[in-house]
Amino acid sequence: MKRALLAATLLACTLAEAAPPQDSLAQRVLACTACHGREGRAAPDGYHPRIAGKPALYLFNQLVNFREGRRRYAPMVYLVDHLGDDYLREIAEHFAAIEAPYPAPAAANDEPAALALGEKLALQGDAARKLPACAACHGRALTGTAPAIPGLLGLPRDYLKGQLGAWANGQRRAHAPDCMADIARRLNPEDVSAVAAWLSSRPVPQPAHAAASLPAPPPLECGSVPH
Repeated sequence: MKRALLAATLLACTLAEAAPPQDSLAQRVLACTACHGREGRAAPDGYHPRIAGKPALYLFNQLVNFREGRRRYAPMVYLVDHLGDDYLREIAEHFAAIEAPYPAPAAANDEPAALALGEKLALQGDAARKLPACAACHGRALTGTAPAIPGLLGLPRDYLKGQLGAWANGQRRAHAPDCMADIARRLNPEDVSAVAAWLSSRPVPQPAHAAASLPAPPPLECGSVPH
């Protein structure tokens, strides 16, 4: 009896090893979730952001930007360098369709004045410096606007600061006119720290869907956003 059981186990293992791996999109995007976390919910390192639930066109634009050199991060460039638009769009739509809860935000230990400045910049902007509010494009709830503007809540502080810095110094670019680069260059270090602290400390509303549209025309023309 033991010999028969052992033989059946060995046969099952042999067949499993001989079977080809499953060829599905979910299997292929394991290369993405290795860094961006399970289902693309974000890595715990605070650097690889959440991609689950982001607008599909936004995700597609970022994949193309990596492929075409507008964004620079060697592992991403390596992954997408030889992939065509149709495949990149399929990957983007896969992650955009994932609905998963967000973790609670990290507590902010900043001075009240800094958080107040961050809230003002996010919700009201600064007209004197021609700085539009984040909410003017990213939606009143700051969860993004379809089809191409991402949400800002649920992102780690260091990631937000890093991306604003990358836009300001040209390490991150988008289709011209590059509205985010224009905005980032108007921010001083105090602004960047404040808005990143406030945004990263806010809970994400549930459901965290991107708004279908903006209530008013965007304050700047952005090459990555369809008219």
